Amino acid sequence: MARPRTREVQMFFGTYTPRLDDKGRLFLPAKFRDELTEGLVVTRGQERCLYVWSMEEFGKLTERLREAPVTNRGARDYVRMFFAGASDEKPDKQGRITIPPMLREYASLSRECVVIGAMNRVEIWDADSWQSYSNEQEQAFADLSEEVFPGVI
Repeated sequence: MARPRTREVQMFFGTYTPRLDDKGRLFLPAKFRDELTEGLVVTRGQERCLYVWSMEEFGKLTERLREAPVTNRGARDYVRMFFAGASDEKPDKQGRITIPPMLREYASLSRECVVIGAMNRVEIWDADSWQSYSNEQEQAFADLSEEVFPGVI
């Protein structure tokens, strides 16, 4: 008897340095394209980066956000900012996506970008912003692994 097929867990990892072209398009790393080929959602992220979600992951996230009480002001504010800045995109045949002007401005994207895998999402950073963030977080990364994820690492 054949075993039922189970979907592999979606996971993005690695660091890539594509360039933003004059039309605001960015090549997705080849390793990420299969998961994102059917469409994706680009949103504001924390620390002034952009989050890129597969449609499947964005659907899961949306369901979790729906559970937040509409009576909670913080939840309302977060949902407004998150969804008002969201843009659904579909990669072209070359694997490029267009980053809308509002999101490029939010993340201060210039020509030089860094695209990182962050487990269940992709993040797009301005190269200088990523370098600054990465430098600031290096020691915290070393110090917090046991505190934040006890017994995992």
